[in-house]
Amino acid sequence: MYDKLTVETFLENQLKLFPEKVADSYDEALEFLEDVCATVCKNKKEVIAYLEDGMDIGGMTEEEILSSEEVFPLKDGRYLIVEA
Repeated sequence: MYDKLTVETFLENQLKLFPEKVADSYDEALEFLEDVCATVCKNKKEVIAYLEDGMDIGGMTEEEILSSEEVFPLKDGRYLIVEA
């Protein structure tokens, strides 16, 4: 479910969400993403729709939503959402 880009992006940027690393290797990062059921969204619209269901994002701008600590933009235009 999680491709190389997704796992590597999380591994490199995990301190955006957590005060200390939760994974030190690719395999640990993959296992963590599976354990927390992280979600990959194909575009901004999907991110907003997903977060509307689980978070109070009323009054937030699109930029604020996409820069939330739970949202990790991927280089190919998709987004990874990790809810801690």
